[in-house]
Amino acid sequence: VCRDPRWGRCYESYSEDPKVVQAMTTLISGLQGDAPSDYTGRPYVGGSKKVAACAKHYVGDGGTYMGINANNTIIDTHGLMSIHMPAYYNSIIRGVSTVMVSYSSWNGEKMHANHFLITDFLKNKLKFRGFVITDYEGIDQITSPPGVNYSYSVEAGIGAGIDMVMVPFAYTEFIDDLTYQVKNNIIPMSRIDDAVYRILRVKFTMGLFENPFADPSLAGELGSHVSSEQRNSFLSHFIRLDYSIFSDVSSSACRNTAKLPVKLSGNPWCC
Repeated sequence: VCRDPRWGRCYESYSEDPKVVQAMTTLISGLQGDAPSDYTGRPYVGGSKKVAACAKHYVGDGGTYMGINANNTIIDTHGLMSIHMPAYYNSIIRGVSTVMVSYSSWNGEKMHANHFLITDFLKNKLKFRGFVITDYEGIDQITSPPGVNYSYSVEAGIGAGIDMVMVPFAYTEFIDDLTYQVKNNIIPMSRIDDAVYRILRVKFTMGLFENPFADPSLAGELGSHVSSEQRNSFLSHFIRLDYSIFSDVSSSACRNTAKLPVKLSGNPWCC
């Protein structure tokens, strides 16, 4: 839910309106198939022609201060739950398989280390049964500068409820730290069991143990119901529309020679 057009990743948001973003969770059904009514909270992938969907970036990713990427979302609990959370409610109802955590913070606390939002709310209150994954090197960025205290990052991230870690920068150090903390009961084995159970649940749901590879014969079906002319016309229409809106916003924003802040970042994935 992009709330500030200065954010460089606004184009990834469906709308500034939470209700529109909530309605767009129908995309999950397109990717995974329509989940049965008794599947609420459980991941659902309806056959080999479907894929697992990921709801991201949890949560408040589009509400950061001044639209600065991976920054701090300053908002009270009511605002977070009424603006940035509704789409996740619907995602879970539709059986979304995975949720990716945001680089950003909520009122100063890194989302990758937020036990309340990941475990207490997402897993326990909303009954999400898929798995929670980090963003790229997200666990490294729990500290500032990234990776300055890996032991803390591992304990905080895994302890908060993260189930799968996507590409930790120092992966050997990550493995060593995690193994040490589990062996010494810093991170309880029950937390590891929960993560493994959730990951295996998604893999079994997808049938990966029976058919671990994609069917290359399905590649020809991708987009086969839409001609290239229709697709190009559709994309051209929205590019023109997007440009028109941007031009209107830019002209009004710059009438008073306003200066837009730019944050320099060493993260190659930041816009």
